[in-house]
Amino acid sequence: MNHTTLIDAPTLHARFDNPDWIVVDCRFSLADPEAGRRAYRDSHLPGARYAHLDEDLSGPVTPATGRHPLPEPERLAQKLGVWGIDRDTQVVAYDDMGGMLAAARLWWLLRWLGHTACAVLDGGLPAWRRAGLPLTAEMPSARPTAFAPRPDDRLWLSTEQVLALPAADVLLDARAAARYRGEMEPIDPVAGHIPGALNLPTDGNLTPDGHFPPVAALRARFAAALGDRPPPTVIHTCGSGVTACHNLLAMEIAGLGGSRLYAGSWSEWIRDPRRAVAVGVD
Repeated sequence: MNHTTLIDAPTLHARFDNPDWIVVDCRFSLADPEAGRRAYRDSHLPGARYAHLDEDLSGPVTPATGRHPLPEPERLAQKLGVWGIDRDTQVVAYDDMGGMLAAARLWWLLRWLGHTACAVLDGGLPAWRRAGLPLTAEMPSARPTAFAPRPDDRLWLSTEQVLALPAADVLLDARAAARYRGEMEPIDPVAGHIPGALNLPTDGNLTPDGHFPPVAALRARFAAALGDRPPPTVIHTCGSGVTACHNLLAMEIAGLGGSRLYAGSWSEWIRDPRRAVAVGVD
């Protein structure tokens, strides 16, 4: 059975001898882009490869893009092959933030490339440690293979498509409420949000110990924010298209499949000063 959304630590540990399973460490800090790689070199799940958000899970930044544009499919596919991932591989991604950063990004990128056998480690590295499961500093030896990408560009929207959204569609902003309202902005040069966007911060997707709550609780959370809007009308946004993947993952876990990603998100939206900016609560 493929795992396509979440997997818990004991289940993953029981599959460590399966050569068709590959674990990817996605730890990353926006404040210190090398912190995740340093932490990985110090200790990681046995056999885990390391994926760097800027270098591996994003494309080059240009004057027209946001901070983490989508990588070129062929370039990402080449990296997956180097890690030993092919179409038959079960991938498990983890970080130390409950998937709120790069683990959910890798999960979404693989779905975009047509590979649904990817799950995020529920609770992340802290849950693994609490379970007393093994860690190592040993670097893995990967057996390179070929990953054939089949990108489905219906899963994401460009800025031009967002500008032309029908009235029935809604943007769901995953950033913290203070950033959404424009009261503070620690990363991007302009504060506020895209006019008409609703706010649902990603940290509400997790329990205090960093796990996803039961399905019913997730469904209730999104229903409270979205009302009776069907999932295909929901487009997720954030600062750069990374943490928005966590809300998208949460909807999939809740059985609310079909929502999409605004890949450029806020940091791309504000590249053109002619685009409208809203502050406060819509």
